[in-house]
Amino acid sequence: MWSAPPRKTFTVEGGRVPDDCRSKPSTTLLRSLGFYPMFAPWDRALILFIISVLLVVGSFCLVAGETNTLESVPDLEKTMYINVKGYPCVRLLNLSGEIGCSNPGQKKIVAPVFRLGKIDKLLFHSFAVLVPLEELETNVCLFRVSSDPKLAQRIAGVLVEATGFKNRSLGFSPDEKFPQADFAPYQNVSFEWNPPGSGIMWNHYNFPVFLLSDESAKLLQEMATKNENNFKAYPSTVAEFDLTTKTETRDSASCLKKQSCLPLGGYSVWSSLPPIKTTSVEPPKSIILVMAAMDSGSFFRDVSFGADSPLSGLIALLAAVDALSHVSNLNELKKQLVFAVFTGEAWGYLGSRRFLLELDLGADSLKGLNGSMIEQALEIGSVGKGLSEGKTTFFAHSGHDTSSTNEMLDALKKASLSLGSDNVNIKKADVSNPGVPPSSLMSFLRKNSSVSGVVLEDFDTFFINKFYHTNINSSSIAAAAIMVARALYILASDSPPLNLITLNSIKVNVSLVEELVECLLTCEPGFSCDIVKQFISPSNVCPSHYVGVFVDLPSETQHPQYADDTSRFVWNFLADRSSGSQKTASPCKVDCHNPADVCVAAETESSRCVTSTTRYVPSYSTRLKFEGNSWHILPPNTSDPLGLVDPVWTESYWNTIGLRVYTVQSSAYDNLVLLIGIVITVATYIATFVARTFLLKALKHD
Repeated sequence: MWSAPPRKTFTVEGGRVPDDCRSKPSTTLLRSLGFYPMFAPWDRALILFIISVLLVVGSFCLVAGETNTLESVPDLEKTMYINVKGYPCVRLLNLSGEIGCSNPGQKKIVAPVFRLGKIDKLLFHSFAVLVPLEELETNVCLFRVSSDPKLAQRIAGVLVEATGFKNRSLGFSPDEKFPQADFAPYQNVSFEWNPPGSGIMWNHYNFPVFLLSDESAKLLQEMATKNENNFKAYPSTVAEFDLTTKTETRDSASCLKKQSCLPLGGYSVWSSLPPIKTTSVEPPKSIILVMAAMDSGSFFRDVSFGADSPLSGLIALLAAVDALSHVSNLNELKKQLVFAVFTGEAWGYLGSRRFLLELDLGADSLKGLNGSMIEQALEIGSVGKGLSEGKTTFFAHSGHDTSSTNEMLDALKKASLSLGSDNVNIKKADVSNPGVPPSSLMSFLRKNSSVSGVVLEDFDTFFINKFYHTNINSSSIAAAAIMVARALYILASDSPPLNLITLNSIKVNVSLVEELVECLLTCEPGFSCDIVKQFISPSNVCPSHYVGVFVDLPSETQHPQYADDTSRFVWNFLADRSSGSQKTASPCKVDCHNPADVCVAAETESSRCVTSTTRYVPSYSTRLKFEGNSWHILPPNTSDPLGLVDPVWTESYWNTIGLRVYTVQSSAYDNLVLLIGIVITVATYIATFVARTFLLKALKHD
């Protein structure tokens, strides 16, 4: 136990302390001597030091809250910031300018969040607007901003609520009323194939726009409500938009020259049924080309489901190939069936145009195909909305009324009749239509107007699906698939009498169609579904059908490193189904010993070599050439009429793409916190200085 030190005699100004002072110590006197009566100098120094430490710790606790939950800087950031899940509208470049959205400049944007209907009374210099999807559908928000320059200057960003996206009743199409009219093979480009089209995806917006997930939309709604209830007070919730590119180039020519962007593109896929024997001495057969597209355009880059247009056509094509793969003696058919799935069609028909150019150049990617042998072309377009009142009706659109196109129409009608009911019908499209609707067939007709082609659609004179480049019905797709499969068998047989037993044996696997719809058009299960995982190891679970950018070297296209999940799945599916039944299949990783074989499911443990003519075909602008380790724009060529109107789409390199929210205080509060911090710092310094002084004195006395 601590005890007081023995009494001592002290001298003040050279004399002794009087006895009365010794018997009754004076606090004032003792303070004047520099210590308290009950503590030794080193005790006082220790106490002051402890007090200074407690001041520092206390101030930290006051500012940071509960310190035991913050173990690192990332923990502190998680406490302060909330990362918001959203899908951005991104900026794309072409030869004439730019479209899409980005931050105005190279810096992040921070602004308080309010609903669109509350912004009129705001005094803030800038703000982020929270709008329901319906406002974007009807173009109310973006039209209001674009028509009011003062408002446009104050809009820091737009946050779109996706709540109820799947159940909305309004028609929404971000595309134009005549999508990609410049590529039409006819003059009437004012025709409205897509009446609800707003065209918002082709405009440029000098502010970021994000589509929020359902969870994020609820969070932002709560924060906007708090801001609106206290819009003149603090604290305030702000959104931080990070949507900046590495350079501020404004067109494709500039960014390609600076190597700050990449061209839009990817990989198309083609396959033949049965496989083409490239070494055969027999004369080649006439070709029936069946086409579909696998990409889709969207206002928001990573939400490009494009269900009805055109992914329903892709699913129908895959189901038709599966149905025909079970037909025996396909080698006895008079014509060769070739299936092509194009990507980049939403951005200037990149896939079909590059396919035709590679065909003319005799590229290895199309070895075994001869363009002059393509006798008929059948494209499967939007077929997901054909079901109405218990009946499914499709319309055949043709470019020209020739004997060959009439033969295709007759085959489709016979296929419909072979189903034995009136539930699936095929009709010829209205003669008042200017020609074929927006489709890959346009590329073929612009190159050769005499091509015999038909586009199968679920509409006559305009898109019945109000959500063009947006949402479908698996029963309608299955009906289209079986009708196409039987029509192809009829066309390829090309000689009476038709084997009705074989024809009626061609059936579509409805379960496969339903599974493909779930795999390709939803996020649950998305690419984690069984049939996809049988062939590939997907990089993402949620499918996105945005074409992407072309990353590989054009010369390395048969084993591409950057083919997206959809292209790789389509390639593997077609290679597997077109190979027929093979009793032996050796495992593989990339290549097979037999040149006629390809390695299917190489990304899985069930890889195998099968005999199949399935190839990747690069898809990018025909106006581009890769030379000297960079991309160059070729001058217009009159022999390529579509190249004259090719926009040459590119996407810039992004610094980061992100969206987060956090709470900010008023400047007065910030100044108060700063002042308190300064006071605490000064007080701590003084306390430490005094403690050090007393400690030194105590050590000297000892």
